[in-house]
Amino acid sequence: MDVGRNEPRFGWRMLGVYLAAQVTMVLASAVVLLPFSTGDASGERLPPWPLLALLVVPISLAVVVVVAGTRWLGAGPARGRAARELAARWDWRDLGVGAALGAGGLVLTLPAAALWTRWVGADEAGSAVGDAFSGLALEPTAAVVAFLAVWLIAPLGEEVLFRGALWRALEHWGWNRWVVFAVTTLVFSVVHLELLRTPLLVVLSIPIGLARLLTGNLLAGVVAHQVNNFLPAVALLLTTTGVLPAVGVP
Repeated sequence: MDVGRNEPRFGWRMLGVYLAAQVTMVLASAVVLLPFSTGDASGERLPPWPLLALLVVPISLAVVVVVAGTRWLGAGPARGRAARELAARWDWRDLGVGAALGAGGLVLTLPAAALWTRWVGADEAGSAVGDAFSGLALEPTAAVVAFLAVWLIAPLGEEVLFRGALWRALEHWGWNRWVVFAVTTLVFSVVHLELLRTPLLVVLSIPIGLARLLTGNLLAGVVAHQVNNFLPAVALLLTTTGVLPAVGVP
């Protein structure tokens, strides 16, 4: 039984959970950056491990906030509330749909990324993560951590926030599921704060959102996102270990 569905008060609660997670990310990022924000180091790059901490810690803490907040404020019986409210369930068929949409989406996203690079130029087409690691040499352990963060951790965290907590808030308000898909796709793209890349991020997120929409399962969207991020993660691994020349990570 879907207890609490289409009840606005739970929509406001889940929106509060989503916003609390976003604030947590900002504060955690500030804490990581604080030791490097004084003196004459403003023009210097972060050392590798603080950079990796910036990549992993804020999004991980945001996931903790979403799960804990949903368990506390979500609708329905307390038992299994977080998984139920976030629509996270282990279903091999749904995971297969997510993997298929993630892989199929590359047919759309890879040409879109190539066209975008030609349009704005290679210097402007890279992501914030790609720019941060561009030209940076990492020891093998650090390179593997960066690879896993881009491939697995970041997609999981972003999906929990946008197509978990935010998606559920809009569902509780009774919004049409296609409107929910469109709004979460747009918010996901804008909140990255890479304004020049926002149209490309919209294209990249369409297959991911469709996986969530068509299966009703957050984990399908997570898998689609991880499939989408696999090639950029491999590129990051190979460039930071010197196997390939440094290039921007899309």
